Amino acid sequence: MAKRHVLGAIGGAAALVLLAGCSGGSSTPAESGKVTGTLHILVSSAAASDKAFKDLNAEFVKKYPDVKVDFSAVPNANFAASRSSRLTAGNVDITLAAPREMPKYVKNGAVDDDTAAAEAGLFVDLTGQKFLKNFTPSVLDQLTYKGKDYTVPTGLSYYTGVYYNKKIFDENGLKVPTTWSEFENVVSTLKGKGVTPLGIGGKDSWPAGLGMIAAVQGLYPSAEDKNALSKDLWAGKVDLADGKQLEVLQRVKSLYDAAQKNFSGVGYDAIPSEFAKGQVAMTVDGTWNQPTIDAAVNGAFDYGYFPLPASDNAADNKWLGGKVELRMVAASNGPNKAAALAYLAFFSEPAQYAKFVATAGFAPAEPNIPSSDFLKSIEPYTSTFSPAWDTIWRPNPDAGQAALFPFNYPGITPLGTKSVDAAAKDSQTAWQAGL
Repeated sequence: MAKRHVLGAIGGAAALVLLAGCSGGSSTPAESGKVTGTLHILVSSAAASDKAFKDLNAEFVKKYPDVKVDFSAVPNANFAASRSSRLTAGNVDITLAAPREMPKYVKNGAVDDDTAAAEAGLFVDLTGQKFLKNFTPSVLDQLTYKGKDYTVPTGLSYYTGVYYNKKIFDENGLKVPTTWSEFENVVSTLKGKGVTPLGIGGKDSWPAGLGMIAAVQGLYPSAEDKNALSKDLWAGKVDLADGKQLEVLQRVKSLYDAAQKNFSGVGYDAIPSEFAKGQVAMTVDGTWNQPTIDAAVNGAFDYGYFPLPASDNAADNKWLGGKVELRMVAASNGPNKAAALAYLAFFSEPAQYAKFVATAGFAPAEPNIPSSDFLKSIEPYTSTFSPAWDTIWRPNPDAGQAALFPFNYPGITPLGTKSVDAAAKDSQTAWQAGL
């Protein structure tokens, strides 16, 4: 029944999709000033980006006073379900999506929800819209789906790094580690001084997975390495319970062992406060959370950010893994397409865009946008863009939960109940069963 509702919505939106695809470089409703009514926006929630969106919304309403913005930010765990229901109901104008083409080696029709929605025509084809010219072409090239532009990037984020308290490091004679052995020495030194090395928010499964993604980054540093791993997994040529694949979970367990007591019950949003209070010396997190951490620290101490050095070869740990951040789409069957296109055009104006990325903590996806001092400090790790594992990996819907990522970090105690070896064997069994 739900599927028929979706198909009905698609059919009702067909004319709008065709119009969007044909309008090319013509004037948008924003340029002709015909923007009224309510604009419905749905995004996944994070403190810094939520504030950036709210500030943008306030500025948008100043320019278009006849528009009311209905803004909803929902937790990551609930976002997919919320977006699906609202797209089906036709009561959202702007939301987030990241459709991507499937590699030929992916079997069993493993298509994620974003890609399925694009295939179904639920997103407006933005190809040729003038406001897209504000963005860096090489970034947009990464976002096309079957040669068309459906999404507008909010920025770039890196999330295989470690925030560290410079004061604690200096007091204990520690330097930024560049290899796994050096990182282990940092952890053991801090433990010996009675300092909790690492803060992890284990209550929220996805943020806890940042450690896994960071471990993959060091052990499979290049895009070629990650693509080869993905292809070999789909071909059944590598074993998740053996070799470098097993090392990923061994690194994850080491991070768990370095974390605060009872971290499995701590929420992700609590970690910036623990870090700011000096209760933990480090935390694995994304650059998107830097404004939140900065506000929490409030000048109490200096902090820095370095790639988690998961490899024993320093050269493998040179680059931070990253992604194109939250990508906005206009819903084809949304009730206010004119306001949606006006909003995307307004967001893309360099002056507005600069304020948005500064508040959200994203690296800019438009040229000539000033970077924050923090982003400038990590430029040695970002001068070569290295895509993070989750931007390359394609899950298999026929495999079990233990192989969803496919590295089974939630299965390891204390998030789960298994040893590293047992969790790895579970993921291998689940993965093979789905091939």
